[in-house]
Amino acid sequence: MNIPPDIESFVVHFGEMGSRWGFNRTVGQMFALIVLTEEALNADQIADALGISRGNVSMGLKELQSWRLVRTQPQPGDRKDYFRPNGTVWELAMQVLSERRKREVDPTLSVLRSELMNSQDEQNSYSHQKMREIHDLLELFIGWFDDIHKMSPENLKTLLKLGSGVGKVLDMKDRLLTKN
Repeated sequence: MNIPPDIESFVVHFGEMGSRWGFNRTVGQMFALIVLTEEALNADQIADALGISRGNVSMGLKELQSWRLVRTQPQPGDRKDYFRPNGTVWELAMQVLSERRKREVDPTLSVLRSELMNSQDEQNSYSHQKMREIHDLLELFIGWFDDIHKMSPENLKTLLKLGSGVGKVLDMKDRLLTKN
């Protein structure tokens, strides 16, 4: 399978970005290839397109499945597994965020809760206060994430398009409240 140069450039770039999002470069490239290819791909096609070993593809596909980013799609008359993205681009983005939360934020919150509950040093300690601030910030983030995760993609797009307009509305609210 030959990848057109513009697609190949993006696949390579996505591999580099994937390493910043929590999975290795090859897995990122595999994910980009699967997302950008209209037909479902089998492991041999992925290995050939990316010039990587079949074993590496197999391990990468297991990783993508553990993130719930790809799904198998049977092909009539073929016993091989074929892989497709597990949703729309918006759904995939939300899934990456969910996995990052589960793998990074939730364990950090768990440690913080434990440390704050078992702390011998009371509220006056500088480090205890900073841990409390980190905990509270992460709790706010989790609440916000849960709220946006429930939103439809259309409403989420609208919210994101508001951008700094939300800040302007909040500034206006503050000015109105200070006049009263």
